[in-house]
Amino acid sequence: MRLVGDNIDEPGIYPTREALKLADEMELDLVEISPNADPPVCRIIDYQKFLYQQKKRQKEQKQKLAQVTVKEVRFGPNTDDHDYNFKLKHAEKFLRDGDKVKAYVFFKGRSILFKDKGEILLLRLAQDLEEVGKVEQLPRLEGKRMTMFLAPKKKK
Repeated sequence: MRLVGDNIDEPGIYPTREALKLADEMELDLVEISPNADPPVCRIIDYQKFLYQQKKRQKEQKQKLAQVTVKEVRFGPNTDDHDYNFKLKHAEKFLRDGDKVKAYVFFKGRSILFKDKGEILLLRLAQDLEEVGKVEQLPRLEGKRMTMFLAPKKKK
């Protein structure tokens, strides 16, 4: 097997018994790093410390992953200006916080006749939020809902 590491005088290929003997003399563990290599690669280290550092690295990687949440903003096809502005401020806040926004117009009963009003409303929202977010999916009718997705713009 090939021995590598900082605490070895001469890294190179050693018989298994000799590698185990060296690890015993140093009061450390012989850890196989790459079993598929030819010959297998091993390192003489403190195994508990190795496991601890591995967990620590995984935890750091998990923290670097961004959690994306989707916030919903609901409109009716005949939403007034005041209600629209109120929901616009909420959507803007969500985008500034780094969340995605799912804006949708819900059509009840015969209000499905006003599909064009709903689409105009969502496109107006997209235009008003142009500086903080970008449209990920244009308005699309799905059953009684017309949905549109907005994603936050990347900060420079």
